[in-house]
Amino acid sequence: MTAPSRLARLPTRTLPGGLHVATAATPRARFLGLAWLDPIPVDWALLLPRCRSVHTFWMRFDLDLVWLDAGGRVVRIDADVPRRRNRSCRRAAAVVETRSGHGADFALALDGA
Repeated sequence: MTAPSRLARLPTRTLPGGLHVATAATPRARFLGLAWLDPIPVDWALLLPRCRSVHTFWMRFDLDLVWLDAGGRVVRIDADVPRRRNRSCRRAAAVVETRSGHGADFALALDGA
């Protein structure tokens, strides 16, 4: 599926299984994140480097959060995080946000990448 234009403009890498991860490295990209977007395709996610805490305010869909350590290994998955919530992970160095129900697919792909 095609990514929303906001994600398509970001640096992207393709994981095993044809999953795509866009990286929000700039302050603007990090600020906007996935807020105000319609549900993203199930094969897309957003990586927020240097991040231990996120909120889901201004989201139009629920998220799965895949928390990564400094080496890029999965340390935790928060599944089905509803809108208007805060989540954090002290062991994390980054987080991958994806559409609810697909975090485990990204976690497996990230561990295999």
